[in-house]
Amino acid sequence: MVPQRGPLLLLALSLGLACAQQTLEEVPVQPGFNAQKGRWLTIQLASSRAHLVSPADPLRLGLHSIWTRDEDVTFVLFWTGEGVCQGVNVTVHPTGLQGQFQGSWEGGNSIHVCFVGTDYSNLVLYVRLEDAGEVTSLWALLARTTPGDPTWLGKYLEYVRELRLHKAPVFNLDARCPPAE
Repeated sequence: MVPQRGPLLLLALSLGLACAQQTLEEVPVQPGFNAQKGRWLTIQLASSRAHLVSPADPLRLGLHSIWTRDEDVTFVLFWTGEGVCQGVNVTVHPTGLQGQFQGSWEGGNSIHVCFVGTDYSNLVLYVRLEDAGEVTSLWALLARTTPGDPTWLGKYLEYVRELRLHKAPVFNLDARCPPAE
């Protein structure tokens, strides 16, 4: 069964991001981002929380794709594991600041997403999650193919080092659930 914290934790686990609890104003932003140019694979993931995801957990969460509609951005995620296969869409809306988006869920939980940089083959994302008063910052390096571009990996690892982040396991899922019987 998918955990109660659903979409908010879902995005946190699949995208991953920062440690130093940066404010959104401190994060560089990529203007004019257009996500709909194919599938994104998670190459690296880091978090402000040391044990965000256990590599031994049989339940896996992975990012399938990123879509834009009008000004909104939707992350298509999939949970898979022991008898579980469920797709979830998490939609965020523009904040008015270029490349920055936010959304909220029941209970006052919120998510802020910043598109830090991209060349449309590689992408660095910063995600800040607030869940019941607890803040988790994540950084993700995404690419169209693995292993990704070494130059982008270097930029990403510099953020991870400077912000003293904790590496998190990466799961790239096929995002296809078998038909229900």
